[in-house]
Amino acid sequence: MPNLTANNLASHTTSAIAAQPSYIVLPRDSELVGKSYPTVLAFLVDHFKQIDASVWQQRINDGKVHWQNGELINADTAYQATARVYYYREVQAETKVPFNEQILHQDNDTIIVYKPHFLPVTPGGNFVNECLVHRLRIATQIDTVAPAHRLDKDTAGVMLMTLNPHTRHAYHQLFLDDKITKDYQAIAKVTPDLLAQLADNTCELPLHWTVKNRIVAANPSFTMQVVEGEANSHSEISLVAVNNGVGLFELSPITGKTHQLRVHMQSLGMPILHDRFYPVLQPKGPDNYDKPLQLLAKRLRFYDPISGIEQDVECQGLDLLAMS
Repeated sequence: MPNLTANNLASHTTSAIAAQPSYIVLPRDSELVGKSYPTVLAFLVDHFKQIDASVWQQRINDGKVHWQNGELINADTAYQATARVYYYREVQAETKVPFNEQILHQDNDTIIVYKPHFLPVTPGGNFVNECLVHRLRIATQIDTVAPAHRLDKDTAGVMLMTLNPHTRHAYHQLFLDDKITKDYQAIAKVTPDLLAQLADNTCELPLHWTVKNRIVAANPSFTMQVVEGEANSHSEISLVAVNNGVGLFELSPITGKTHQLRVHMQSLGMPILHDRFYPVLQPKGPDNYDKPLQLLAKRLRFYDPISGIEQDVECQGLDLLAMS
């Protein structure tokens, strides 16, 4: 796959402040459930409980909190329901992700890009500037780059990004109307039963599964689980090759639940190789760049709603032999 070799596998960290602001919409009084805030600062301190009050005070003192029109907010600025408050996230140590993205297609409205493993799409957690959106804004000098859909930080592959705010809604609608096709690959250990059946020729490749079940948030809430009830997720999964007990799978997510393909592979008894969430959540720690999650968004197909041109873009696939 493009640029999966690290620039420098000895990753490093630096303190960082976001180049682009985040924002929060101040809730209406009816949404505050018995609470009231005399100032914007009081709301920020109460809402973001994981951030010390002194940090918000310092951000305000440094001019890093403002209204949508750019007017600075101070410690005494009154709370204004439904107004947007912009602020700049900062972290003490931001890890530099040593893998490169690659632009595969660009026009006036979109960029189709290869996102490497480990790189988040947007700021989050300890990442404020080490994300796909910020890198593309620097590379293209276009500050309106925005994602049209999601891709997990741990997943690599082809992504559609929008450039033009006036046409962005048309690309979001593609996903809402199921008019875009996403093809994935994954590598996982094949169950002993399946390996035995393949060995004695009681079944043959490709093997196919239609997986439909109900996925809901687990504990902790950033993980997902399958529960009883009406199905809200659907994936089509095929095992297409096996080598030394390890299989290459082709996957098509029909719905788009969080971690859907990862959970569905686990439900088949074949969790994706190097998955730190499933089947057992691993302790939090630094990313292991030698063991990327073996899940890849390999291909994206759609008719461009603005140009009418058919787009069919893919990247290099996963290497089964390297994982076997």
